[in-house]
Amino acid sequence: MELKKKTMQIAMIGLGKMGANMTVRLLNDGHSVVAFDLNEEAIAQAESAGATGARTLDEVVEKLAAPRVVWVMVPAGKPTESTVQALSEKLSPGDVIIDGGNSNFHNTMRRGETVEAKGIGFVDVGTSGGVWGLKEGYSMMVGGSEESVAKVAPALETLAPAADKGWGHVGPIGSGHYVKMIHNGIEYGMMQAYAEGFALMRKREEYGIDLGQVAQIWRYGSVVRSWLLDLTAEALEENPDLDGIAAYVTDSGEGRWTVQEAIDQDLSAPVMTLALLQRLRSREEEGYTEKLLSAMRNKFGGHSIKTAQD
Repeated sequence: MELKKKTMQIAMIGLGKMGANMTVRLLNDGHSVVAFDLNEEAIAQAESAGATGARTLDEVVEKLAAPRVVWVMVPAGKPTESTVQALSEKLSPGDVIIDGGNSNFHNTMRRGETVEAKGIGFVDVGTSGGVWGLKEGYSMMVGGSEESVAKVAPALETLAPAADKGWGHVGPIGSGHYVKMIHNGIEYGMMQAYAEGFALMRKREEYGIDLGQVAQIWRYGSVVRSWLLDLTAEALEENPDLDGIAAYVTDSGEGRWTVQEAIDQDLSAPVMTLALLQRLRSREEEGYTEKLLSAMRNKFGGHSIKTAQD
């Protein structure tokens, strides 16, 4: 006998790249979604996909049946802080707030304590999957009480790659965002290693190595194969010389938090630390550090200085 899939009503606050795709994935699996965003066009697009649009947080609460579940998918920091605070004043005991963004776990623990003091459940979901999540599903690291996580489990089962794969309850409030923070730190190191390796092969010009071909070779059977390598191969196929791409790499902040956590725990994490520093280095418009190094070498050893004209 086939078991009937559990569906639920849920609100999605924030319809950016991930929030919009998560809304569609939920709708496609039979869930009812109340969608809210500050951008009217984003709400309209969600409505066209089958969601019920809401233009205010009060309207979100009104359109949800108790016990309510509200998924917050807005940028970390002040947007998340203000949204969670506002919802905690509008929701009722027994309702649940989910923070699915990249919040700092320290802030998550504080928010969770404040929200739960009002009888409202709080769940933090470290969410990975990016723009591919709609098709492939999201990897989700979940923190919160057993009771609160059970209430939102049907949505998690839909958003994950499979109901029993790619997501898990990892611990109390804060643990979901903590694990996701470490995940991103590891991601920094992996990306840096791939980038350095391919750059090194490109430098050996006499071999004429096809980097896209190497990426394809490594995708199968190699111990360094990964989804990240799959995406690297795709990028190299589309633009082998990376024309038009600036050597400027941003960061979401989670790599910084990971490095700080390693310091706080007296744990050596050199790969993640150096990967973060390389990203910061990429943003320097003027290589003052290298200029000063060159000047020092000239002073102590008489080494020539390469001028800007050179």
